[in-house]
Amino acid sequence: MTTRLPTYFISHGGGPWPYLDGPFRRAFDQLEQSLVDIRRELGDAPRAVLVISGHWEEDGFAISSGEQPGMVYDYSGFPEHTYSIRYKAPGSPELARRVQDLLRTGGVQARLDPERGYDHGTFSILKPLYPGEDIPVVQLSIDRSYDPKLHLQLGRLLAPLRDEGVLIIGSGLSYHNLREARGPEGREPSRVFDAWLHETVVAATPAERTPRLLDWERAPSARAAHPEEDHLIPLMVAVGAAESEAGAVVYHQKDLFGGITASSFRFGQVPTAP
Repeated sequence: MTTRLPTYFISHGGGPWPYLDGPFRRAFDQLEQSLVDIRRELGDAPRAVLVISGHWEEDGFAISSGEQPGMVYDYSGFPEHTYSIRYKAPGSPELARRVQDLLRTGGVQARLDPERGYDHGTFSILKPLYPGEDIPVVQLSIDRSYDPKLHLQLGRLLAPLRDEGVLIIGSGLSYHNLREARGPEGREPSRVFDAWLHETVVAATPAERTPRLLDWERAPSARAAHPEEDHLIPLMVAVGAAESEAGAVVYHQKDLFGGITASSFRFGQVPTAP
């Protein structure tokens, strides 16, 4: 029997997609199914979720610590109703303090933020993943330095949570160049960089994976795929928390927004029953 939870890097899609209808919503059917599959493979193992969101940047680190987090509508141009939606899962001040203590023990300071609400890097994946809105959720920011080494270390410090029933999710996108995402310019860079990601986090050994990620800017089409790496950095945290364990693909789509390639990954094994 294994009870240690795996970690995930999830390409979270666009805006408040689970709350929409029509063609834009349907573009994420494969992503939604992958999240349903994750819920199925984890069963009732997670007691809480920690999301490292590419939509929350700080100078240093901050942890959401409110009991009933509100919402952060960090998108524009969507229907009016998407600015009043609510994902009603409770927060967990206890887990927030546990995260803070783990980081502090490793020499990383993080402040508690009782006011931070759920941004769409969090609620867009949790709505299909845990639609019952009953599992406590805590968010952790990324640091504006985007330092891969720092965020890998952050993941290492968080690793004990995996044995405590806490599901660690890095939420971003494997390709995030909004200027070119809806045109033909993004197709080849997204495909090439995604192929490098698969080679790095799945095909390479764990020992090979870390130095490749530290040097990610040398990857083919790296800056074409990520002009800024806010949506890639959560991957470093997910890897750091399962650094010696194998990676696997849990979502792969070649026609997002008409031609963009995107992927999500799992690190470590799913829990098994006795």
